[in-house]
Amino acid sequence: MLSLAKLDPQKALERLVPPEIEHLVASIPKPVGSFGYDPWGYNEDRFKLALAGAKWLYDHYFRVTAHGLENIPAEGRVLLIGNHSGQLPMDGVLVGVAAATNELGPRLARAMIERFFPTVPWLGNYLNALGGVIGDPVNCSKMLEMEEAIIVFPEGVRGSGKLYKHRYQLQRFGNGFMHLAMNHKTPIVPVGIVGCEETMPALTNLAPLARLLGLPYLPLVPSLLPLPARVYLNFGEPMWFEPGANEAEVTQRVEEVKAELRRLIDLGLQERTSIYR
Repeated sequence: MLSLAKLDPQKALERLVPPEIEHLVASIPKPVGSFGYDPWGYNEDRFKLALAGAKWLYDHYFRVTAHGLENIPAEGRVLLIGNHSGQLPMDGVLVGVAAATNELGPRLARAMIERFFPTVPWLGNYLNALGGVIGDPVNCSKMLEMEEAIIVFPEGVRGSGKLYKHRYQLQRFGNGFMHLAMNHKTPIVPVGIVGCEETMPALTNLAPLARLLGLPYLPLVPSLLPLPARVYLNFGEPMWFEPGANEAEVTQRVEEVKAELRRLIDLGLQERTSIYR
């Protein structure tokens, strides 16, 4: 019997990670410390493994169609702003895969994740391996100063936890992402996401039990695993906003981003001919 002590981690990694993923990750400049991690826990080997699995889901399970990838800058800071849905953050994972495998310039897009996701078994480690970071303004500011690409869902749990009957209805946006974009002179690339609403449709929210368990929501869903809905990603053109606006003007600018997201969502809804086929 082969002893676990004799297993070579590097050889095991090579077997699990396809050469194209190795090449992609090698082409993404990402400084890490002497122990192989960046300040937010990113590790290249873990990212390779996570990306290999997520790429299979992207290609074969959710069969993602992505348009407008040329609108993601090949370098420099950028905020990828999307609509949120699906109970679990598969939308963030798929947007991250699209950015990382973009032939026009692969990017490691860091997703701002809700504080409760790392408490879910296996999910927290997986999101961290894919570059996920707790959605905190301080974290986001520091990463923008380091010219990172960041995925933000301004609806937060209002979007991810909404019921299926409210699908594709944008919930209230926070203004924080707009302040970050203005203060750090960062372009916003909106991304309309269609299909993730159907990966885990919530019939109702067991709110009393959720409060008892300390969760933001606890949906009643037809399956504990995401359903294989086709997903469409439409990346819009970069939007720039100058600093110096008052809060009423900031809110108006947020509405401009929401309007563009609605347009991109409608494009995806018009394009798809079937949900699960």
